[in-house]
Amino acid sequence: MSLAASIISSTLNAGTPLLIAAVGILIHEKSGVLNLGIEGIMLLGAVAGFGTTLATGSFALGFLAGMGAGLLCGLLFAFFTIGMHANQYAAGLALALFGAGLSAFVGQPMQGAALPSRAELGIPGLESIPFVGEAFFSLHPMVYVALLLMAGVWYFLFKSRAGLVLRAVGEAPSSAYALGYPVRLIRFGAVLFGAVMSGLAGAYLSLVYTPLWVEGMVAGRGWIALALVTFATWRPARVVVGAYLFGGVTMLQFALQGMGVSVPPQFMSMTPYLATILVLVLISRNPMWIRLNVPASLGKPFAPHG
Repeated sequence: MSLAASIISSTLNAGTPLLIAAVGILIHEKSGVLNLGIEGIMLLGAVAGFGTTLATGSFALGFLAGMGAGLLCGLLFAFFTIGMHANQYAAGLALALFGAGLSAFVGQPMQGAALPSRAELGIPGLESIPFVGEAFFSLHPMVYVALLLMAGVWYFLFKSRAGLVLRAVGEAPSSAYALGYPVRLIRFGAVLFGAVMSGLAGAYLSLVYTPLWVEGMVAGRGWIALALVTFATWRPARVVVGAYLFGGVTMLQFALQGMGVSVPPQFMSMTPYLATILVLVLISRNPMWIRLNVPASLGKPFAPHG
C-alpha cells in the first residue's frame, strides 16, 4: 500500500509542471497565438527561480522570479509577433533557442549548488490519513494550485463571457475586431499569461521536482506540453489525463530501474515521452476532432485595417 501511495504521489508531482505549462498554452492558443518557445521560457523560469531562492532563501520569491522571467519572455515574444507581426513559428523557435542558451550561461555558476531546506509539505490534518493522505495530500501546494488553475481555465473558456470573447478572437479575429473587441490587446494578455505559467512551471522543476539546477533540465517538457494541448484537442480534461500519464510513465521508469530490470537507460529515458505521444495520438486518431477544435486563426498574425 505504501509503495502504491508513493507511486501515485510521485505521478502527481511529475505531471504538475506539464499541467502548469499547459494551462498557459491553452489560453494563448485559444486566442490564436502559437508560441513554440515554451521550452526556452521554462528553462529561464527554472534558472531564475533557482537562483533567486539560492540567494534569498525564499521559495516564494523563487516562484515569483520564475513567473517574472516568463513575463519578460512573453513581453519579448508579444512585441515581435503581435506588435511587429513577425512570424509566430520563427519567433517561438528563436525564443526556445535563446532561452536554452541564456539559461545555460546564467546557471553555470549554480551547478551543484544546494537549496535551503523547506517546510514540510502536505495538507495538515489530511496527510496523516492512511494511504489516501500519503498518496494525495502529502504533496507541494503547487500540485493543487495546478489543478485549480486548470479548472479555472475550463470555467473561463467555456462558462464565462470573457472566455467566449477570447475564443471568438482565436476563431475569427476580423469579426471580433469589427464588433469592437481589441483583438491585439486580448492576444497580448493571453500571451503574457501563457508565458508566466511556463515560467512558473520551470520554477517548479528546479525548486520542487528536482531541487537543483542542471543545464537543459527541462528535458523537452516544453515541447511535450505543446503536443499535449494539441493532441488533447484543446480540452482541459484530456490535458490533465495526458499530463499525469507522462508523470506515471516517468515514475514507472524509475521503479523498473530500481527493480534492476536490464533495459538500456537511454530507452528508459525516452519511454515517458514516447508513451505520452503515442496515447495522445490514439486519443486524437480522428483528424476531424483536431480540425473541429483547433482555433481557426492559430499561428496567423492579425493586423487591423482602417
